[in-house]
Parts: sequence; C-alpha cells; structure tokens
Amino acid sequence: MGKRTGSLLIIDDNASVLNSLELFLKYHFERIIVLKTPNLIVSTLEKEPVDIILLDMNFTAGVNTGNEGLYWLGRITERDPQAVVIMITAYGDIDLAVKAIREGAFDFITKPWDNNKLLATLKAALQLRLSRKEVTKLQLKEKQLREDLGRGYSAIIGDSAPMKQLLLKISKVAKTDASILLIGENGTGKELVAREIHRLSQRHDKSFVSVDVGALSETLFESELFGHKKGSFTDAKEDRIGRFEAADEGTLFMDEIGNLELSLQSKLLSAIEQHSVTPVGSNRPVEVNIRLITATNKDLHEMIRNSDFREDLFYRINTVQVEIPPLRERGNDVVQLAEYYLYHYARKYERCTLKFHEKTLEKLRNHAWPGNVRELRHAVEKAVILAESDELVPEDFSFSPVADTLPLKNLSLEETEKTLIATALKSHRGNISEAARELGIGRQTLYRKIEKYQIF
Repeated sequence: MGKRTGSLLIIDDNASVLNSLELFLKYHFERIIVLKTPNLIVSTLEKEPVDIILLDMNFTAGVNTGNEGLYWLGRITERDPQAVVIMITAYGDIDLAVKAIREGAFDFITKPWDNNKLLATLKAALQLRLSRKEVTKLQLKEKQLREDLGRGYSAIIGDSAPMKQLLLKISKVAKTDASILLIGENGTGKELVAREIHRLSQRHDKSFVSVDVGALSETLFESELFGHKKGSFTDAKEDRIGRFEAADEGTLFMDEIGNLELSLQSKLLSAIEQHSVTPVGSNRPVEVNIRLITATNKDLHEMIRNSDFREDLFYRINTVQVEIPPLRERGNDVVQLAEYYLYHYARKYERCTLKFHEKTLEKLRNHAWPGNVRELRHAVEKAVILAESDELVPEDFSFSPVADTLPLKNLSLEETEKTLIATALKSHRGNISEAARELGIGRQTLYRKIEKYQIF
C-alpha cells in the first residue's frame, strides 16, 4: 500500500489475532485501533472516526453462527451508512459471507489469512471509503451551489469612474490567493464583488460558499463553519460538513465579519492560521485549502481600538482591502441599474411594456440612495407592481422604507400589491392620504385597491 494512510479499527476477541494484525498492518495504516469486545464499537466510533473496520463474526465461545458479527455490522451501518466493514471468521461459510455482504459488509476474509490478499482487500476498501467521502462532500457542495444559484445573482453593472477603478483592482487581486477584506455601506453589493473575484480567480471552477457570520449564535458557529458528527448534540441526526470544508479548494465568503462576537473570533483565527477545522464531536482536524474573502460595513480600526475586534484576526483577513463605492457616487450607473431591474421585474410581473419617463430617471439620479443598490432594486420592484400606466412617472417612486422590509419573494403580483398596501395603511394607522402618498398612487386608486383586496 506504500505510504501509510487511512485509519483502521479491528475488533476480535482473540488477543493473538489482534496482535498479529496490528504488527503486520501498522506499516500500512496511519492509525490502528484494536478492541477485544464489540460492546465498545459505538462509543469508539463516536470518539475516533475510522476509514475501515475489520469485524470478527463470532465473540462467544463455542458459537459460530456469525449472528453476533451481523448484529454489530447492523449497528455500525445504522450509525454510518457509508462505513466500510470487512468481516473476518475462522469458518469459510460462503452462505454466511453472502449474507454479510447483503447486509452491508464490503468483503469477507477467513482465518488464517493470506497477507497479500488481505492487503489487496484493505486497499480496495480504503479507496471505496475515500470515494464515498468525496461523493458526500461533492453532494453537499452541489447542494450549497444550488441554493446560491437559486438566490439569483447578477453581473456587476456600471461603468462610472469609481466602478472602473473597483473592477481594475479586483482584476489584479483575483489572480492571487491573498485574503481580501471588502468594505462598504449596506446594500452596495459586497457579495456580488466577492463572486466576481472568485469568477476571475484560478479557483473559478471550484465552489464559492458564503456565510453571514454575524448572524451565527455561539452554539451554531462551530457546527455551521466547521461541521459536526452525528450525535454530537441533540439535533445532530447525521454527519455534516461545515462551510470551510464545503469551500475546500474554492472560495469562502464571510459576510458581516464585524458583527462576529469577540469570543468566536479566536476560533475563526485558529482555523485560518492552521488551515484546518475540527468538526463538533470529533477530535480529528480536517485540512482545508480556501481563498478567504470577508466583508463588513463597520470600522474595524475603531473596533480594534475599543477592543471589540482582534487585531491579529484583522491582519489575517486584510491582506488586501477593497472599498466598494456607494451608489450616490456612481453617477449614471443609477440609470443603468434601474433599467436592468425594470427589465427583470417587468417580466417577472408580466408588465413588459413598462418604461421610464425621462423625469423619473432624473429623480432617480438625484436621490441620495442611503440604502444603495438594494434600495434601488426594491424601489423599482414596488413601482412595477403599483404603476397605473405603462410609463413609470416620478410619483411612482416615493422612496419609502416599506418595500425594504417586506418578504416579497415567491408572492404573486396581487399578493405582493396587497401586502404593500396593507403595510402602508398599518404604518399610517389607516390614514388614506398618507398611505397613498407613501405608495405613490392617488387616493381614489388606493380606495379601489382596498375594496378589491378587501383590506379593512
């Protein structure tokens, strides 16, 4: 088998068998655990995950039915359906061998064994175990990618001077593996920039995994980032890899890094420095190779001065700092973005004839956009939903914060319109004039829609 690799658990009640196997196989496996009683199998696997299990078929003197081995085989595969188990027995019963394999065993060997055949079987078993682990990791990565793709990210839009400078800078840093800190106001598109860096990097064909670390509680932090083993806590019903492992060989984007509790910053720093993570419920570190991108809208220098952010962590995540300009500094990009979102939402809500009045575009250019691109997106969506004609006029844009707080996803046009109206009325305690002004529609129009949707 060449270089020592993998881990092996051997369970046999015969001490001489254990000694012989351990002496022979210690030159071929990185780690070997031996047990004389099967009663310790489950507790051992909880503490010491292994790649291959060599399991005796019989443990009670005078009994050679193999039922004991089959029972423990069931316990093992119930705990870990991907476990690779090889049964060993002194009785070459072909029917028993077939039954064991049918119930989940990888293979079956008899005592006394042939060393070459044993090594060949173990080598094949190890390859199967590694393949199963890789398939699981790929499935979890694929799930993460499907979730991300479902969130509908667009390309970076804009050709203003600040955006040209930004794109030039990220084109330079993307080709490296340097850790990047993205700073900018809320709604400026930090994740979009992170995805563009990944797209331009040498890791572009690998996973891009994102996580909002500021939203993670202390109890969820390690499980979400580092993964966990089945049974490690109440809700851990199966093994799960964390975001670090899911992003292995790709890019990990950690948003809202400035919101991370101080008590958790040391755990994150350790994972970054050691290039490894230890899943909850395990004592074996897993090596990871990631490109790290973080983002925040907070002043980390001020937080360091106030002892709210670790200085050593700051330097680890901030090899290169990239500042994303606010929308108010991007000139005519506002119009380009508005046209993009109009195209998108007009088709979503089946209002494809909608267009902007020139005075509306002027109003959009002159707005300060405190919520940046996110605010513009919501404003256009609301205008598309509530517009009375095929032309979006200035009155269709009231720049109310209402649309920013509504769960509009997966709602029909009528459901969304009803929600917007009901929320505006509630916000103004039923005052029709104020609600109509906020929604950018006339009082009579609002009365008609209240009657239509029976909002009372």
